[in-house]
Amino acid sequence: MLLAPDEPSPILELNPDGPSPYLLTADHYGRLVPRALGDLGVAPSDWERHIAWDIGIAGVTTLLSDALGAHMIAQKYSRLVIDCNRPPGVAASIPVISEATAIPGNEGLTQAEREARRLEIFKPYHDRLAQILDARAEAKRATILIAMHSFTPVYAAVARPWQIGTLYNRDARLAKLLLPRLAAEGDLTVGDNQPYAASDATDYAIPMHAERRGLVHIGIEIRQDLIASKEGQRAWAERLARVFGAVEEELRRVGVVG
Repeated sequence: MLLAPDEPSPILELNPDGPSPYLLTADHYGRLVPRALGDLGVAPSDWERHIAWDIGIAGVTTLLSDALGAHMIAQKYSRLVIDCNRPPGVAASIPVISEATAIPGNEGLTQAEREARRLEIFKPYHDRLAQILDARAEAKRATILIAMHSFTPVYAAVARPWQIGTLYNRDARLAKLLLPRLAAEGDLTVGDNQPYAASDATDYAIPMHAERRGLVHIGIEIRQDLIASKEGQRAWAERLARVFGAVEEELRRVGVVG
């Protein structure tokens, strides 16, 4: 076993009985590391960086869940242990280097060591998400999946100008409603599939859970310097609650959400 019996579950849920059609996910919510893995050879200062988790997204997603009355499911272990938004087996799933930082504890892993991380962290989280979606479908509850993430303002020495980005792949239904509403805020540079675009190779939650089920969905990326503080997290949660509320009304008007 990788996780000792007294170590936390990888899964965090809030507002499971929330009435909202929105379901919020946060794959990179936490930065816990199983005791058996030590610090993975990573310096303490690097655990504060974006390579370890999505800075600020825990606070934003928690506040947004409360504001919307939306069920939230989050993953508490660091993306350096295993990235729960990458297909298992790809290089970025258990990275040996993140941006320009080596992760010594991820080098030379046996297949059994990789499988332990998948079975004890990745699989329980995604199994629970699938159970939630199955239950909502059985109850004939509308579901709009929002995958919450944050991005570093500078990556590989390149500054990112966007305050927020929307991510999608095959299904742009929600993006078409959300993008103009975000632009209408008047103080935002909004990324349309920027700083990333969702894809089967680089994402897991959207293709696996949303696209396969035909769910209305979007990936949200917020720039980390804007949500590093509690004040910033609160401001962005309030903004997104207002915008998502308006989008929900539009989805109901056109019959996408009953």
